[in-house]
Amino acid sequence: MKLVFRTLLVALAALAIASTAFGQADFAGSKDYPGITRMPDMYIYSYRDIQFDSAVFRVTQNGKKTDQTIEGRKVVIDYEPKQGTAPVSKLQIIRNLQNAVRTAGGQVIDDSPGTGWYNTTLRFAKGSKEVWVQIETGNGSYTQTVVEREVMKQDVTVDAAAMASSIADSGSVAIYGINFDTASSVIKPDSEPAIDEIAKLLTNNPTLKVGIVGHTDMVGDATSNMKLSQARAQSVINELASKHRIAAARLVAFGAGPWAPVASNDTDEGRAKNRRVELVKITTK
Repeated sequence: MKLVFRTLLVALAALAIASTAFGQADFAGSKDYPGITRMPDMYIYSYRDIQFDSAVFRVTQNGKKTDQTIEGRKVVIDYEPKQGTAPVSKLQIIRNLQNAVRTAGGQVIDDSPGTGWYNTTLRFAKGSKEVWVQIETGNGSYTQTVVEREVMKQDVTVDAAAMASSIADSGSVAIYGINFDTASSVIKPDSEPAIDEIAKLLTNNPTLKVGIVGHTDMVGDATSNMKLSQARAQSVINELASKHRIAAARLVAFGAGPWAPVASNDTDEGRAKNRRVELVKITTK
C-alpha cells in the first residue's frame, strides 16, 4: 500500500512539473516579431497573426494626443513572466522596448504612463513597410500589437525638363521620389532616378543655383524634424556633388522641418505630400 501511495505521489509531482513547464512554453506556432526581441524570462502566452486588420495607435503631436488607425498585417503577442523569475517593472519593459526601436532607427511617437497600465507607441521602417508598434504593460506582463503598413511608393513625377519649367514659372519645384528610412538622413537606393533628374537639370542649366530644402510631416518632435530635414537636404547635396560632379557652391541646404506643409497633417495622404525635397531657385543681383 505504501509503495502504491509513493508511486502515486511521484506521478502527481511529475504531472505538476510537466503542467507548469507546459504552461510556460510559448503558444503553439508563435514567435517574436522579427527585429523586436522579448524581455528576458518571458514566454508567449497568446499569439495572433492576422493577414489584414487595423489597430488604433495613440500619437502625440506638439503635446496633443490623438488616435490614429493603421491598417495592414496585424500581429498581437501577449507576453507573461515565467514563474520564479524576478519581477520586472512597467517602466523597465517600456524603456527597453523604446530603446530597442530607437536603436533600429525608429521613433517613440507616444509615451503614456498610467496608474494601472503604461502604454507607448513606436514606429520604424522595415523595407517597404512602415511598422507601428503599441506596447501595453502592467503587473509584469505586456501586450505587443504590431501593424505593418505598406508605405506608399512615390515615383518620380517630374523629369529635368518639367523641373526647369516649374522653376521658371514659380521659382521652385517639389520633388517626390527621394526616400529615406524613418528618422534617417541616408538616401535609399530607389531614390536614384529622382537624383539623376535633378543632376540633369543642373547640368543643362550651368548657371542655375538652387536651395535644396528638406520637408517633414508633423509626426514626432518638431525640433528633431528640423534637424532631420536639414540633414536630408545636405545628403542630397552630397549625392549630387560626389556622384554627379555638381559643384557644391551651386547648392545650399536648408531644413524647413514640418513648417511648410502643402497638405493636412491629419491624414496619411497629406503627410506623404508634406514629406518632400524642394528645389528653390537662388537669385542674386
